[in-house]
Amino acid sequence: MAKTIEQFEESLFTENDGSKFSNIKDKLIKSFSPSDREKVIEIFIQYSKNGKMLHWREFLLTDIINLVKEDETNYSDFFEWTITKPELTYWGIDGLTKTKGIKAYKTLIELAQNESLPTDVRAKAIKSIATHSKQPFDRDLPQDPGYWKIENFRINELLDWKSKEYKLGSGYKEPQTHPSLKNPKTELEKAVSKLDNKLKIERSKQQDLSNPSDWLAIADKNKIEAIEQKWKLPENYLLFLKNYSPINVFIDNEKFFQGLNLYGADDLIKSQNGYSFNSMTSEILSDWPPNYIVIADAGADPYCIDISAITNNDAPIYTSMHGNGKWEFEKYADSFVDFLKDIIE
Repeated sequence: MAKTIEQFEESLFTENDGSKFSNIKDKLIKSFSPSDREKVIEIFIQYSKNGKMLHWREFLLTDIINLVKEDETNYSDFFEWTITKPELTYWGIDGLTKTKGIKAYKTLIELAQNESLPTDVRAKAIKSIATHSKQPFDRDLPQDPGYWKIENFRINELLDWKSKEYKLGSGYKEPQTHPSLKNPKTELEKAVSKLDNKLKIERSKQQDLSNPSDWLAIADKNKIEAIEQKWKLPENYLLFLKNYSPINVFIDNEKFFQGLNLYGADDLIKSQNGYSFNSMTSEILSDWPPNYIVIADAGADPYCIDISAITNNDAPIYTSMHGNGKWEFEKYADSFVDFLKDIIE
């Protein structure tokens, strides 16, 4: 016989094991949120206020926020309460913004200005305002406000915006992509298009256009010019950088158990640091083959294109493990196009 919502509620409040609590919580959402969403929210709210596992009081806030609808003001009082509780303030900020909308801005600006609060809480208030108002207070900053520094806070901009009655912004545009991603013809284009199809899945899960991730985009011309002045790259790889430059692309699959960072035009030159040169001393590292350009890394293990072996507009890819005292390279792929095909399999 199926459990009732009251039985799930009792199980939730009496459970002492965190893993079991998580399973009960997930089943409660799956079984009852479609038909009795408000009751599920109320159960979670009561646990956030009175539950015995303190860390789950905080964790449940994300579920409550997901279940609550935009501008559902009957839950505003709860989120007003959460921001008075130090252990709940961080996530409560998003709930307050979701339920009160523009009416939450004054409170959030006060939180952002409050120097007695933790840095991440103040940053979260700014991030929540930026996301809701579509104003660029979070531009060029990490997606996670927990990594922001106080000098990143644009308090003067916030106060100026407040004086102009919280004008709605235009948000961020998606990175510009090359038409061939949708209509690939060459071998390179087909490989890149397959990679982009996989990245689309990741983008659909979560995307913050203030700091986009998992994109293959048309590169800045100045970045390409700087690269061309530094190296003579094979045509296939240069086209890749020009037309499909990776933006925060991280390949996470069984083949790369530490994940693979695929460099874009913005990263390529600076990412040679620690391999071919030391940026702290401006020293060229003599044990590094000068013809190897690092185009990606997996847990700091480099993947390099050999620009001394260019044939048919492409070049082989070599890799080595780091931390062994010396570099011992082995061929990973016969060409850059083969490398792309390999990482998307």
